[in-house]
Amino acid sequence: MPYEVIDHTADIGIIARGSDPADLFSNAARGMLSLMIDVSTLYRDTTREVILEARDQEILLVQWLNELVYIMYSEKLALWEFDISIEESRLTARCSGQKLDFHKHQLLREIKAATYHDLQIVVRGGEYSAKIIFDI
Repeated sequence: MPYEVIDHTADIGIIARGSDPADLFSNAARGMLSLMIDVSTLYRDTTREVILEARDQEILLVQWLNELVYIMYSEKLALWEFDISIEESRLTARCSGQKLDFHKHQLLREIKAATYHDLQIVVRGGEYSAKIIFDI
């Protein structure tokens, strides 16, 4: 399973999984988006490139998710398909998604930001995972 939703006291979170860091980041983004909007109503009508750098992959993961939240609210663009390359602590992503029309797309919940609370990327048996808590 690429991600699962977990309960948190006043917030919400996911545990994302992937076969490598790029797959983990992609699944974390999809998991986050699925908390915000019904992804089954989305299709691809636009693409966007995102480039980020951070001092480590945990910080990079939070920056990545928060960049997607920012793009969604500021540009009304839901990005949900990703071709990601991660080298050290630099992420380059070609993202596809859809311009949102709030008459057609219902927001399920507002996510303010991904947080650093209990965040750690873990590698076990060749699988990457991360628990991510979102401020709602």
